[in-house]
Amino acid sequence: MSKKILMTGNEAIAEGAIQAGCRFYAGYPITPQNELPAYMAKRMPEVEGVFIQAESELGAINMVFGASAAGARAMTSSSSPGMSLKQEGISYIAGAELPAVIVNVMRGGPGLGNIWPAQSDYFQATRSGGHGDYHSIVLAPSCVQEAYELMFLAFDLADKYRTPAIILGDGMLGQMMEPIRLSAEHRTPNTEHRKKWTLTGCKGRSPNIVKSFYMVEGDLEKFNLTLQRKYKTIQQKEERFESLFLDDARIILVAYGSMARIAKSVVNNLRKKGKKVGLVRPITLWPFPQKAFTYNLSPKTYYLVIEMSYGQMLEDVKLTINGKAKVEFLGRAGGGIPTEEDIMNKIKRISV
Repeated sequence: MSKKILMTGNEAIAEGAIQAGCRFYAGYPITPQNELPAYMAKRMPEVEGVFIQAESELGAINMVFGASAAGARAMTSSSSPGMSLKQEGISYIAGAELPAVIVNVMRGGPGLGNIWPAQSDYFQATRSGGHGDYHSIVLAPSCVQEAYELMFLAFDLADKYRTPAIILGDGMLGQMMEPIRLSAEHRTPNTEHRKKWTLTGCKGRSPNIVKSFYMVEGDLEKFNLTLQRKYKTIQQKEERFESLFLDDARIILVAYGSMARIAKSVVNNLRKKGKKVGLVRPITLWPFPQKAFTYNLSPKTYYLVIEMSYGQMLEDVKLTINGKAKVEFLGRAGGGIPTEEDIMNKIKRISV
């Protein structure tokens, strides 16, 4: 029987990871995600898992590399400056075709910034902040329940495609507390994708090798082409989004994560007043859900992109729409959050 309990977003992410079969966690403290490693420190011994507070973000991501190579469902978490330090390790994980889940509870930047919510790490996540031509799957929850549930998807996709999967949240989602339902049906991890490539000892078979280093001329290019075929498959099969009222909308709000909650409230309020307003909420930021932008593509339609940044997802929206509709933008950063009033005022200016 399922039950509801009160949890912060950080705690829900941690419990979701454990229920999804995560048995190795390495992390390093940084606000506003500290409740996540604190929760893991308590819960992992209860499920016979491993918790390590690493000496640094670099240490944590490389421990995840090793644990994943040995077959564990492994995870780390951090916040914006800490994620910057993990980028080399994430590139190594992608280059070695290892599954891993990495959580970023974004804060204001650049630099050390502050501990307030932001969405300014979008480029880092979706453009793959490390070196090389690789991609991470990027999932963006908008509420505490979804933060819990997307952990199952993150681990399953990481295993299925042997690639890093990033949960991109923010300080507001991480700190907010909501009642969520923990479902018993979620307690059995997906075992569809057997890990025959893991480093478990030869045991009478040919040895497995996990590496991202290619010395023979042409081998690295061949490997990159293999990766590109995999990424094309992910783009074809794994787009996810939520949409509201797109059939007749003349102004379509586009927002993800915590920002989408505010945008959805605006849409629902305006709909009650007879306004033809809709919403697209990308759930996968990579692959970006291009299928969501096939409605009302005409010069009479406005897409209003709303972010806690100064226009990063905006680029993907413009590339997807490709001039077939008008695109407007509203954004704040450094801990600033566009309000319902800000959005309403922007819509009024567009409607004039």
